[in-house]
Amino acid sequence: MDKKATITIEDQSYEYPVMVGTENEHAIDLRSLRKDTGHITFDEGYGNTGSCESEITFIDGEKGILRNRGYSIEELAEHSFFIETAYLIIYGELPTNDELSAFRLNIAHNANVHTRLENFMLGFPRRSSPMAVLSSMLNALGTYYPQMASNNRQQDLEYFDDAAAFLISKVRTLAAMIYRNQTGQPYIYPRNDLHYAGNFLHMMFSEPYHDYEDRSGLTNALDLFFMLHADHEQNCSTSTVRMVASSGANLFASISAGVCALWGPLHGGANTAVVRMLEEIYRTGDDGSKFIENAKNGKAKLMGFGHRVYKNYDPRAKIVGRVAEGIVQKMGIKDPLLDIAKNLEQAALNDDYFVERKLYPNVDFYSGIILKAAGIPVDMFTVMFAIGRMPGWIANWREIALNPASRIHRPRQIYTGSHLRPYVPIDQR
Repeated sequence: MDKKATITIEDQSYEYPVMVGTENEHAIDLRSLRKDTGHITFDEGYGNTGSCESEITFIDGEKGILRNRGYSIEELAEHSFFIETAYLIIYGELPTNDELSAFRLNIAHNANVHTRLENFMLGFPRRSSPMAVLSSMLNALGTYYPQMASNNRQQDLEYFDDAAAFLISKVRTLAAMIYRNQTGQPYIYPRNDLHYAGNFLHMMFSEPYHDYEDRSGLTNALDLFFMLHADHEQNCSTSTVRMVASSGANLFASISAGVCALWGPLHGGANTAVVRMLEEIYRTGDDGSKFIENAKNGKAKLMGFGHRVYKNYDPRAKIVGRVAEGIVQKMGIKDPLLDIAKNLEQAALNDDYFVERKLYPNVDFYSGIILKAAGIPVDMFTVMFAIGRMPGWIANWREIALNPASRIHRPRQIYTGSHLRPYVPIDQR
């Protein structure tokens, strides 16, 4: 028997169907509530609102579960790699050998950007925020491929496969160009013989007559970083991509908006905040013990712990934590920040104050250590997040675009302003 929910307003009762998701999540279908009752729901921040039906990612924050297209993040981290996982997230199935080869080839052959875009980047001040530049460049990128960014839904879907590969490939090229431009170095052109993360490190750190060499497994660590960030359900930036896409906007414009949402310090800037916290602890000569006590007393904010979704250990944090420690050891780096991070982690995991509040380390806690070890500047950390999140944004745009029942997103509000007031002429004010 289908489940129903009853809402009573004054003396009138209304029944609404209960939707049940694949993983037994329950939601009350209130799409006709306003029409039936004249009422709307109030849910500031949408924390209790299902904004869409999606087949891409499942999260159970209470149990610490993250699955992409039904595959656990732990299994993907062990057996897969970024480009294969990107294909899975976008198209819904793991690729065959032929499909993966074609996808890789499309990405590899589209890493270069138009030379006029290089001139466009030179117009930004050297100290511009890398995220501001990235968002602008991605939107501008669409103007060079108007067939892929037409705002004609049928045409944009016709060229979707090319556009998806273009964006996954070119976002890392643009990121490397932003870094080289800000450090006053010449651009390094991509190499088709390198895999995704290796090509990115090449464009970041090679010199005109000396190619970058990875001798410590940093390429694999960075590939894992990208994969762990590939999609994470309806977060702020992904919801932004879907909202912009719902207006009929093309993939390039929608992704650019997602970058802007990710730019906010409450979203994509978390791993940056972790490194700055660790640096501040180090400057005070603390090993983390005093900081933990200050955090418990409300005198300091512990960054990288707790998550709005997870009420358990972020499954990505366990994976990336092991990798961070291994990379630092292989590179022979004596990084006191990693020691402080380990002390903070152990203290928090064994302290009743943090355990009772379920403040476990999240993925941002250790990902900053990997990026720092790679030589990525702190102000580029959120750009790295954007590179990884690209497949998820693309998949969510596609899900909106393929749904013939999609409607433009238009939330309601509770108006709290003034009542109707008569206009007062300026000479009487």
